[in-house]
Amino acid sequence: MKMDLNVIIEKMETGDQDAALTALQTFNKEKSQCFSFTSGEEEDRERLGELVLGFLERDLQPSCQLACLETIRILSRDKKSLAPFATRHAMQILIRHAGLGQGEGVTPEIPDLEVIVEALKCLCNIVFNSEAAQEAGAELHLIVGLAKRLKQCREPQWNHDVRFFDLRLTFLITALRVDIRAQLARELRGVSLLSEALDATLGLCWPDTYEVARAGFDGCSELPPLGRQETERVMEILKILFNVTFDSNRRKVDEEEAATYRHLGAILRHCIMSTSEGEERTEEMQSHTVNLLGNLPLPCLDVLLMPKVQQGSIEYMGVNMDAVKVLVEFLEKRLDRGNKLKETLLPSLNLLTESARIHRETRKFLRMKVLPPLRDVKNRPEVGNALRNKLVRLMTHIDTDVKHCAAEFLFVLCKESVSRFIKYTGYGNAAGLLAARGLMRGGRDPGHYSEDEDSDTEEYREAKPHINPVTGRVEEEQPNPMEGMTEEQKEYEAMKLVKMFDKLSREQLIQPMKIGADGKMTSLEPQELHYLASQQFGESNNSDSDSDTN
Repeated sequence: MKMDLNVIIEKMETGDQDAALTALQTFNKEKSQCFSFTSGEEEDRERLGELVLGFLERDLQPSCQLACLETIRILSRDKKSLAPFATRHAMQILIRHAGLGQGEGVTPEIPDLEVIVEALKCLCNIVFNSEAAQEAGAELHLIVGLAKRLKQCREPQWNHDVRFFDLRLTFLITALRVDIRAQLARELRGVSLLSEALDATLGLCWPDTYEVARAGFDGCSELPPLGRQETERVMEILKILFNVTFDSNRRKVDEEEAATYRHLGAILRHCIMSTSEGEERTEEMQSHTVNLLGNLPLPCLDVLLMPKVQQGSIEYMGVNMDAVKVLVEFLEKRLDRGNKLKETLLPSLNLLTESARIHRETRKFLRMKVLPPLRDVKNRPEVGNALRNKLVRLMTHIDTDVKHCAAEFLFVLCKESVSRFIKYTGYGNAAGLLAARGLMRGGRDPGHYSEDEDSDTEEYREAKPHINPVTGRVEEEQPNPMEGMTEEQKEYEAMKLVKMFDKLSREQLIQPMKIGADGKMTSLEPQELHYLASQQFGESNNSDSDSDTN
């Protein structure tokens, strides 16, 4: 039976605990089945919220505490009902019931876990929906209470729900408040704290300094999937770590921090190699791991290659490539899916690019997977289902970040050699990156890249003289359009083309470009184009000829 809000308020105002409990349980049951409020009830909901908070300040039996908190959780889903709960006093009450030790009042020695979980759910809703609540949480040092309980990650008294909603609340408040994020990272040593929580959740042991294994499964080539609850907690920890390490790869870290990040990197490698119950959940966990790995300082990425080669491992140049292989497979899955590429593809693409840039073994392994010796010279580089083809297609993607990252990845695999880059992608696809880097006039010294062979296949050597460098494939021979023309006719057609460009430029339909002295594309000024259009073809040739001989 539907109960009117006014009836519930009347029963609450009597102050009788039993009457209030019955009324709230009826309200909670109704709203849990169908969450909706009638328009114009805002004042009544606000009044109900005030009464429930008043009850929570009293010495209540756990069942009544739970009913009051369930009501707050339901009301706090609606932003119009938040006013009573976003105050400092209300946050104190909820923090105390969450057992975080930062509010006023005495926390019971034997906490009721159901009450704690319900209070945490309320805090998650309120913090997510209210800036005032976020401010109150900062003033009440909510993150300190959360960090204190995170340190108890190996104590059996806390069940999955308490741990999970502790983590969820930590994620929300660090995502929404930069100052709290910084406080957790520096003052509370958040990376070490959360690495320990991740270690405990995964149940790890450490055969070597930067080599981890699942306890009880050391030396096993295949690990059992993580359980649903463990996976949920792992993903929350990864999200919090992403928040607190967001600037780590953009600043210098000292030796102690570097060791902490390498320790975390070893755990993240284990996360990459782990599976969960179901492919979708496994991919979600890998996605959070890849995002976080992208935040780590570049020198710490060497932990991806540190584990010893064991039976069943992928070995290349004496190095364990298991994690790199998984990253390539993850990248290709995201490529095949094709939607939201900027959000889903770029983290893994950037991670592989930087790893290839600093690790010769990784680069060579990736080149073998992505840019094997070229055999297909009949199709354009962007045509086909090979990984190279898929990445080359991205080089002309509408999103600038996507096309830049794809081009950068392939460019690094080519050791930043312009000729090799054009060989695998075609000049037309490569032009964007070359123009941006000022390489339109040619290559540069490969710098720190090691020497290695770029052996051409027999198919490529035979076809090379006939490959169109712009399209990157062998083109059918086309008749020469100027065959049979006199020099005067050729001059006429050339000047006609220049004048067409001049006209389109003056009408602002196109912007003619030229390659500057620095190798970058730059605008061709109208006066320059007009000058060309006003010259005689023969004079231009003579001028060029003179300059060449000087």
